[in-house]
Amino acid sequence: MQPQWSPTGSPPCPRGGGGWRHPPGSLLIVAALFLYQARVMTMAEGDSLISVDYEVFGKVQGVFFRKYTQAEGKKLGVVGWVQNTEDGTVQGQIQGPSVKVRELQEWLRKKGSPKSHINRAEFRNEKKIVALEYRNFSIVK
Repeated sequence: MQPQWSPTGSPPCPRGGGGWRHPPGSLLIVAALFLYQARVMTMAEGDSLISVDYEVFGKVQGVFFRKYTQAEGKKLGVVGWVQNTEDGTVQGQIQGPSVKVRELQEWLRKKGSPKSHINRAEFRNEKKIVALEYRNFSIVK
């Protein structure tokens, strides 16, 4: 009896059970295509780098707002800086993948440090960038 060949020209699986053996490298090709598709989807979802300046108003000084902002920025993987102003606000700049920058913007708008009270957050000078201008997220004194 002749072995039956699959439509791809591969012989049947030698272990039996009626399964088909894949041509050499076919699983690798499928995995590579999957990873490529995942990368394209990620880029479409906000992998482009952006930079944005911010200022947060309310009870944001004397409540560890800068420390918590730095920690949140590091957690999200963005870079930039944060500082107190003479007007009683906190200001700074965020740079990173747009999705992560948006997450920190939302955190600055609504959450902040546990003892802070945010009235509003303003964001200005948003622009696309080709490279990060900072190495980490720092507190400026």
